[in-house]
Amino acid sequence: MAIKCKHRWIVYVLLLSLCLPVIAGCARNTAPGGDSATSSPAAGSSAGQTELLVSAAASLKDALNELVPKFHAAHPGVAVRLNLASSGSLQQQIEQGAPADVFISAGAKQMNALADKQLTNSALTGTLLTNDLVLIVPADSAAADVKAEDLTGSGFAKIAVGQPESVPAGMYAKQFLQHAGLWDTLLPKIVFAKDVRQVLTYVSSGNVEAGLVYGSDAAGEPKVKVAMKVDPSTHDPISYPAAVLAESAHPEQAKVFYDYLFTKEAGEVFVKYGFKLAGK
Repeated sequence: MAIKCKHRWIVYVLLLSLCLPVIAGCARNTAPGGDSATSSPAAGSSAGQTELLVSAAASLKDALNELVPKFHAAHPGVAVRLNLASSGSLQQQIEQGAPADVFISAGAKQMNALADKQLTNSALTGTLLTNDLVLIVPADSAAADVKAEDLTGSGFAKIAVGQPESVPAGMYAKQFLQHAGLWDTLLPKIVFAKDVRQVLTYVSSGNVEAGLVYGSDAAGEPKVKVAMKVDPSTHDPISYPAAVLAESAHPEQAKVFYDYLFTKEAGEVFVKYGFKLAGK
């Protein structure tokens, strides 16, 4: 009888040793992956605060990362979480019912699409900023004063451009190249990016010889330089509209943040990062 009990005890210990790694593995948290958006922690988030989710164009990342803590200092009861991606991706998220309180787009097209579906608050929608389209090259590149036709040369083997269907900067870039009669010619050279920040990364890392981004992006990256300022008459006007969303879970606090975007303090931050103020 004692031998049987001993055997049972040995079997129990062996089973427990086999189960422990499984239990430990189940206890670990696995962060969900995402290929189109970057979400930042809510500034100053703590229990009892209202948390706003602001979906904004990726090109606004640096400016908003500085601006949000300033907003929280003035409004400590409201924490802001940023969801940064291409404007087209954010538009689709909102259309599919993803939660968001405020949307800041890098193009009127995406905002208008949401307005047409009555997903924005028309009384709290306005043009916040404008920008320029520029051609950038790596900082150590010999290229300077580049003309559109120069892009057909051997010195530009790869040119990064945002996806025109979902990235406003990519749409403006395509319009510019079509205006120059070069889009079809350059298509084999073009490397498409998920957002304008990825274009910036491709150029700053030297993976491509040139890219088309906003002037504000170029101003904040020392590893690139502007080789051409694109004539604004060759593409649609660049505008950054902002809006409180119709389905905002916190419409009052969303209005407070929306109004703050148009203040002098916020404007100074945007200008610091290369944007131009449009006014309401």
